[in-house]
Amino acid sequence: MTTIWIIFGSISILLLVIYFFRGKNALWGGLTLGAIVGIVLAIIYLFLGHGFIWLIIAKVAIVGTILGFLSEIFGIFGDKIKK
Repeated sequence: MTTIWIIFGSISILLLVIYFFRGKNALWGGLTLGAIVGIVLAIIYLFLGHGFIWLIIAKVAIVGTILGFLSEIFGIFGDKIKK
């Protein structure tokens, strides 16, 4: 059974592979920031007594990667509009 998170995760992995050799970019920054925020949230859940939930880290990293991609796209469109 396919869920929306599997679809978004697959899209995120594909985008990360495509942007791997392009140097520093917003996708990898979004992944990193998403992973850090996800770890903080998982630690908060741990202290609240819900256990350390790895799925939260994955979901926030996926959202960060997709937001990074949108940031890259808006930057490309912004450069084209300026010209």
